[in-house]
Amino acid sequence: MEEQSQEVTRRRVFFVPGFDPHPARRYRELYRAEAAKQGEISDYKIAVKALMSRENYAWRVGARFGSDRVISDIEVLEWRDIVKRSMGKGIVATYGQLFRTAWTYLSTGVLPRLIALRRSTMVAGLYPAVMLLLQLLVGLIIAGKVGGFFADISGPGVGWVTAPPIIALTLRWFRSIDSRFYAYYLMHDFAFAARWRGAYAPEVEERLEKFAEAVAEAMQSEVDEVLIVGHSSGAQLSVSIAADMIRGGHVSEDGPKLSLLTLGESIPMQSFLPKATRLRRDLHLLGESDDLTWIDVSAPGDGASFALADPVAVTGLATKDQRWPLVLSAAFSETLSPDLRKLLKWKFFRLHIQYLCAYDQPRDYDYFQITGGPLTLATRFEGRKPSPSRIDVAVSPYQSIIG
Repeated sequence: MEEQSQEVTRRRVFFVPGFDPHPARRYRELYRAEAAKQGEISDYKIAVKALMSRENYAWRVGARFGSDRVISDIEVLEWRDIVKRSMGKGIVATYGQLFRTAWTYLSTGVLPRLIALRRSTMVAGLYPAVMLLLQLLVGLIIAGKVGGFFADISGPGVGWVTAPPIIALTLRWFRSIDSRFYAYYLMHDFAFAARWRGAYAPEVEERLEKFAEAVAEAMQSEVDEVLIVGHSSGAQLSVSIAADMIRGGHVSEDGPKLSLLTLGESIPMQSFLPKATRLRRDLHLLGESDDLTWIDVSAPGDGASFALADPVAVTGLATKDQRWPLVLSAAFSETLSPDLRKLLKWKFFRLHIQYLCAYDQPRDYDYFQITGGPLTLATRFEGRKPSPSRIDVAVSPYQSIIG
């Protein structure tokens, strides 16, 4: 990219995490460590310090790119308390979620459409259901073996009595080591979107109002760019926040530029469902809007995202006036060295957050230059063509924006 003059001296960034129960501090420390790595590789300097003056968890980024100096304040729009409550289900309730979620995606006809859209992603999507059923099967097999042993000694009645506690103990053991399998975590994630058949849960709608208030305040401040970043299932929340800015008249010609960056998005998991009318309205609005720049970045190597699927187009909302998003590939096979790819090969969750990390063979996607550098998102990707592997055909069985 040719040298361009500095546009941004002050920036506000709002980061919307995905379905993550961990505290926001985790993202600050990740940013600190990975920005230092990327700075060494790409020859710039970034300093990070905690910022206590914001209502949300935040940090300040002081960056030096050649002669350019930039200050960016990054705030995390947290909803982990909602995530933690939704994950606080017992084992029996989780299996209930499994069957309700499966029924929702099957009975609405959404599951085969999602499989057609990204088969590899849906293999990962079906993983928690398969894993939980396998765990139940193991419990039944162990109960059968132990019950058979006691039945031979004391009669069939004793065998039946031992079965329930053995199954329960087996399932509790599996849950205690779920940090190895992530079956419960992923099941709760998918069930969260399916519970309201695509509509935002009431507590999420309330939180979105608070998020919109924070971003609206930034849109009135003396900064050059307000950048909303949504990662994973936080992408759909970031879409709705950006739509609220436009719909609420918070974007003006003499105010900050509004930018939206979605990373590793899973929007079709929600936007394809019948009651996702709010999300589809927001996608439709942003797709045609002149009031923002929207860049969507994903990678085929990330099995937890709908890689290179244009969320507006695949949801059936594209029109002749569609402008956004510009769908780009992070191209892990080219931007990560063979050694780093080998290191990350089986670390699926680490690959899913690679968008927030350093690249040892970087191209034009650089998270730290986007969030801390001297150019707006629009200028940084000006003239860029979408990825030739972009998926832009309508797939969703539900496309209504009314309701």
